[in-house]
Amino acid sequence: MSTALVTGATAGIGLSFAHQLAERGHDVVLVARDRVRLENLSDELRAKYKVGTEILVADLSDRADTGQVSERLSDAARPVDLLVNNAGYSLKKRFLDNDITEEEALFDVLCRAVFVLSHAAARAMRERGHGAIVNVSSVASFITSGTYSAEKSFVTVFTEGLSGELAGSGVTATALCPGFTHTEFHDRAGINMSGIPEFMWLDAHRLVRDCLDDVAKGKVVSVPGGQYKAIVALLRLVPRGLVRSRARTVHRPKDGSKGSR
Repeated sequence: MSTALVTGATAGIGLSFAHQLAERGHDVVLVARDRVRLENLSDELRAKYKVGTEILVADLSDRADTGQVSERLSDAARPVDLLVNNAGYSLKKRFLDNDITEEEALFDVLCRAVFVLSHAAARAMRERGHGAIVNVSSVASFITSGTYSAEKSFVTVFTEGLSGELAGSGVTATALCPGFTHTEFHDRAGINMSGIPEFMWLDAHRLVRDCLDDVAKGKVVSVPGGQYKAIVALLRLVPRGLVRSRARTVHRPKDGSKGSR
């Protein structure tokens, strides 16, 4: 039986990954900050899917905590076959209106944790000759909407580069780039999304299912939903100056609250 490790596993897209991977028979290592939610999810997955579970309480803005997750991924005696780097959140204020420590913490979660954990997982998987890494990015990585877009752009490009480096090794890397998705993400951030039409919203369960299908095919960039496939294709073609001029920040500056993905 294979083992998957999911960061940000207790809510939203990460929660969908945890359930679907367990349903497919994977043992799961669940990583998040909230011990109570982790324990409840662990109990639920064991009871419902009869799989093994393990919890790691970790704040990925903390380097020591990230190091502990990295060590788990490197453990040859307990191999992890699939890594899902999903942990993330968003700040509402613009870059210059935020305290730099808030921005540094966001960068550590969205970028530094992704490449530290990908490095540990990819080396261990390459040694064994098989495995897969999913880095949850965003359609925002193709536009210019503040530091969230910049950091997600890093995740997408980093994953593309990692995929090339792993070519022929039996290990794959996939960047998942969803658009607006029905999760706790915006509610927990206190962001009013009422102006977004319903047809632009994705279902977390379906996008995770489609992503796992893309991973099985070895696809490098997974964009769920026909509407977002069309948007990304267009964004790849139009001049960057036009992208910059038309980009609109969804997270309007009001306060400094944040929401987890």
